[in-house]
Amino acid sequence: MINFIGTYDCKADSKGRVMLPVALKNQMSPVINDGFVVKRSVFQPCLELYPMAEWNLLMQKMNKKNRFKKKNNDFIRRFSAGVKVVEIDATGRLLIPKNLVDVAGIVKEVVLSSAINIVEIWDKDNYEKVLEETAEDFASLAEEVMGDDDDDLS
Repeated sequence: MINFIGTYDCKADSKGRVMLPVALKNQMSPVINDGFVVKRSVFQPCLELYPMAEWNLLMQKMNKKNRFKKKNNDFIRRFSAGVKVVEIDATGRLLIPKNLVDVAGIVKEVVLSSAINIVEIWDKDNYEKVLEETAEDFASLAEEVMGDDDDDLS
């Protein structure tokens, strides 16, 4: 499992190409030749970039769902809508498919934000708006999400 670190400001060109910052590209080097999957986020107006190995682990989990339950089929269809396999080219650029650029509302300024084992791809204005909207609630969210675990995280 790979863990990405950092938040990076980038620019997207008119074709949806984003030059990866060197620091992020270096973190991706162990998995860069395996390819990536990009998809729309379930909860936010952004995209998610999965290293292929992480995507395959997720697909193994999803493949265990009973397809004879309508809600499972509906979820799988919706979850995989617009999913694309992408690569980082020799110059370190990621080409985001046009339909996904539109889904995320990416205009020009882009934020690549690590989210443990994936990278979120945001339009900069949307990213800053979401951070601002959730800033006040972050302490209580952190307590709710992380505070109930019995594991020692310190």
